[in-house]
Amino acid sequence: MSIAVVIPAYAEAATIADVVRRARPYVATVIVVDDGSEDETALQAEAAGAQVLRQPLNQGKGAALWRGMQTALAQGATAVITLDADGQHCPEDIPKLLDIHQRQPECLVIAARLEHRECAPRLRRFANGMADFWVSWAAGCPIRDTQSGFRLYPAVLLQKLFPPRPGRRGFVFESEILIRAAQGGSRPTTVAVATIYLTASRASHYQPWRDTWQITRMVAWELIKRGLYPWGLLRSLGVGPLP
Repeated sequence: MSIAVVIPAYAEAATIADVVRRARPYVATVIVVDDGSEDETALQAEAAGAQVLRQPLNQGKGAALWRGMQTALAQGATAVITLDADGQHCPEDIPKLLDIHQRQPECLVIAARLEHRECAPRLRRFANGMADFWVSWAAGCPIRDTQSGFRLYPAVLLQKLFPPRPGRRGFVFESEILIRAAQGGSRPTTVAVATIYLTASRASHYQPWRDTWQITRMVAWELIKRGLYPWGLLRSLGVGPLP
């Protein structure tokens, strides 16, 4: 089993080296995709032992994830774990995802921030809850913490995906993957991890109103294409039986 960590990074020179060093003991390869940073993100990542891919211009998180995932697959990875570069994921939780992967090798695994949720700002909790509702409806099953970027993707799932569509290169792409996984019979599963919110860190690249609206718009179109998918709504609420 060859596991790669993929970390999309934009202007994360202050934290990327620490994230890379802490992730390396658990996996074969750490790949950092520098998404057009103008600081020393790439240099810090390389110094910490990561393989660095550079995007000449900032293209968004989805595009960075896609490039890192495809590179990992080309190098023989059997699964890809994604981490954010800002230090708000704990690399020491990687074994929790690997444990589920060993027992359910075809499932997408989400490290869901279910412990100490009060650590996150109220607006972020509200926005994440809205995203959970809409994405779960379109996926046709309940999914916790759909906006967590800490995930394990099995190679068999990644090989079925398509690149981010125009206009869906940011956080929308991660939500779209959850829907595609569920539609393909690989319902996402979760493992609980602690909520880490670093008040002294730089502002999150996730903009609650803008990004939640873009996710909602994508999901609305998915639902319209499926006649509003009433069975999906019932299943997401735990009322209807899961297929």
